Amino acid sequence: MASSPLFQALRVAYNDDLPDGYWGEKTSTLNFCEEDYVVSYYCAEVCNTLTNLLFLWLGFKGVYNCVSQGHPRIFLIAYLGYVIVGLGSTAFHTSLKYPMQLIDELSMIYTTCLMVFATFSFSKSSRFSVLLGSGLVMLAGFITSYYHITKDPAFHQACYAALTATVVLRSLYVMETQLRPVLSRRNKDKANLILNTMWIMVGTGLGVFLMGFLIWNIDNAFCSKIRQWRRQLGLPWGALLEGHAWWHLMTGVVTAYYYITWGIWLRRCLEGREDEYRLVWPRSLSSIPLVVKAKKAD
Repeated sequence: MASSPLFQALRVAYNDDLPDGYWGEKTSTLNFCEEDYVVSYYCAEVCNTLTNLLFLWLGFKGVYNCVSQGHPRIFLIAYLGYVIVGLGSTAFHTSLKYPMQLIDELSMIYTTCLMVFATFSFSKSSRFSVLLGSGLVMLAGFITSYYHITKDPAFHQACYAALTATVVLRSLYVMETQLRPVLSRRNKDKANLILNTMWIMVGTGLGVFLMGFLIWNIDNAFCSKIRQWRRQLGLPWGALLEGHAWWHLMTGVVTAYYYITWGIWLRRCLEGREDEYRLVWPRSLSSIPLVVKAKKAD
């Protein structure tokens, strides 16, 4: 295929003649397998940058959904944090500047802290919520300070993974120990339908996350070889081998958006409002889930 006339006609070679790029010296502590400034003088990592457009689209979609459907404010703030992650990642991969890297990575921590608060504070007292919020602010401050001092990406990744796991495990616990018994008493068949859909959402998000993580690690482990393959394929085909770009699409986008939406649906069901709202998600991998008022869902 690579030698076919059609393939060659649609192929553009990577540009090796560009200087360091518009943004000058790279100050970030991370640099990914995508080669810098070989596509554009104005953007260091084009694929890693463009994949953030889906972040922004889904983030604003979530914001609009929260505003139009009257969802709790904490989820609106979480979606705004999601948008900031997308903007920070765009700025980071465009410039490879350290301040932009911090916006990208730390906004991931802050947004996940918001989801921790949303998950643990529901139906709790104001005193508990204040203590929880204060503790999370201090935790976020500690992570920020320690990461800025050490610049250790493994520390950031471990913190993000731990916070995300906390949200997911707590939500699963609430789903099975609190929500299932209550829904079953009201309508067992409907309870099974709602809980099964939630499990599919969790499983889909987890599966996509693990696949994205695997692809990114393969990208890191075999970067030199993968770069050779990209060069042989040329553009735009070589872009399909950008592992970190796939990480953006498969984990940051699908998984994060799914879990915020799952949090909203879980909250509505815990409030006993599963008849007032519907989870609209016709196809697990090719549609975007939304929680909307029942009349609009119909």
